[in-house]
Amino acid sequence: MKKHEDALHIKLKKTEELNTLYKLKESLKKTYVAGVKKITQVLPVKRDDNFVILTAGTNLKNILKMEEVDGTRTASNDLYEVASVLGIEAARQLIINEVEAVIENQGLNIDIRHIMLTSDTMTSSGTIKGITRFGIVGEKASVLARASFETPLKHIIQASVTGEVDELNSVIENVMANQEVPVGTGLPGLVVKVKDSKGKEK
Repeated sequence: MKKHEDALHIKLKKTEELNTLYKLKESLKKTYVAGVKKITQVLPVKRDDNFVILTAGTNLKNILKMEEVDGTRTASNDLYEVASVLGIEAARQLIINEVEAVIENQGLNIDIRHIMLTSDTMTSSGTIKGITRFGIVGEKASVLARASFETPLKHIIQASVTGEVDELNSVIENVMANQEVPVGTGLPGLVVKVKDSKGKEK
């Protein structure tokens, strides 16, 4: 094997078998010769007066080191990579941007604050957690709140077996129990002084 600038020249010996040639061909497919690792394809596109390069694959850490790349206008849709390279707040903003783009493409109009609330919930712990029974929902302290999302019987049976108690401190479980929600006007308790017919306080 000889290396010449951006090329690799490989020549087999006459004694090599055909099977060896096939194995070499397959291993060469994974060999990095030039460019940026993990970027398999690039497509230059003109948008307004600027040229933008779209890529198949992502390697944000190495791309941002390149002098030719404007880091302020470089974006990736790999949520976990953005979180590891730029931080959890950048990942939060990426969630907002991606969800908003999908909603706009569908012709829908949703207040941005709903999307922001979702992204805040997913990233509030400092790591990215999905809104699934394995992510945020699975960490809820309330049995009824966990049961309201997915696999209700599993959560209720597990709580019964372990003797888990639901204090009904949140919105979901109080709605399920058809009682006042402990927020807003439902939060404070009122004490009223009542007088009897003789004018004495009870």
